[in-house]
Amino acid sequence: MIADLSGNLRVVLAALCGAVFGLGLWLIAAGAQRRPVVPVSGPGRWQRLKLRLPEQWKGTRLAAAVTAGVLVGALTGWPVAGVLTVVAVLTLPGLLGRDKATARRTERMEALALFTELLRDTLSAAAGLEQAILATADVAPKALGAESADLAAAIRAGRPLPEALRTFAREVDDPLGDMVVAALVMAAERQARQLATLLGELAETVREQVAMRQRIDAGRASVRTGVRVTVSVMLGMALGLITFNRPFLEPYDTAAGQLVLAIVGALFAVAFAWLRTIAHIKEPARLLQAAAADDTQGEGQEVKTP
Repeated sequence: MIADLSGNLRVVLAALCGAVFGLGLWLIAAGAQRRPVVPVSGPGRWQRLKLRLPEQWKGTRLAAAVTAGVLVGALTGWPVAGVLTVVAVLTLPGLLGRDKATARRTERMEALALFTELLRDTLSAAAGLEQAILATADVAPKALGAESADLAAAIRAGRPLPEALRTFAREVDDPLGDMVVAALVMAAERQARQLATLLGELAETVREQVAMRQRIDAGRASVRTGVRVTVSVMLGMALGLITFNRPFLEPYDTAAGQLVLAIVGALFAVAFAWLRTIAHIKEPARLLQAAAADDTQGEGQEVKTP
């Protein structure tokens, strides 16, 4: 009887330790993320902490990660296993699953190339640049549908064309889009010649970037498949041992075993973090955003000058 009570107490303590360690790891990860500074006079402390979390960690995934960590810690009696479960539920879906952000970026780049080509072809039959933009916005690709509609609405509302184009570039938020908008702004302000030729060259540049990204994604697909197989085999083996051959894992019940498990988990975490780092494509700086920042700094210096 006493042995049963001792075993139950051990399971409860392991679950509590797993939950506490998981919460601590979550707070450390949230603090390490770089997020916009929120004014102190704005939302409360918990709201500010929520804003600092990665978008994919909010909502049900965070609750599922903590719940899974508590359950694994309670079932195995290993606090470290609870912590590793929380980390795995939060990070592995984004690492092993389909890279939706990159796919959306590539789709928007393809839409930008098509939009530029449509604008180039429309310029030869339109009465002017504004008419060409309005005609192209009505048949713009789906990935740029909202931004193109806003651009057309701004032009029809009577906003100056350069201002409407800069707003369009800000909404598209793409370095190659800035190059296209810069060419259009120059044509609107200075009556640049051979705009159609320039737009054709820009569209070709965008398509080359899209082709390069597609080749990179194809090369990474085999790496992702290998990582998925490795993780699946490892998790399946661990689950099988826990279910059918628990005495084989008794060394992990000790403090030294938990330390070894923590070291192994840390090695896997470092490897996955390295894979995520090398898989990230560093985007070039935006042209119009940098120009706007320079103009703002220049105006500030002029105001300070006595």
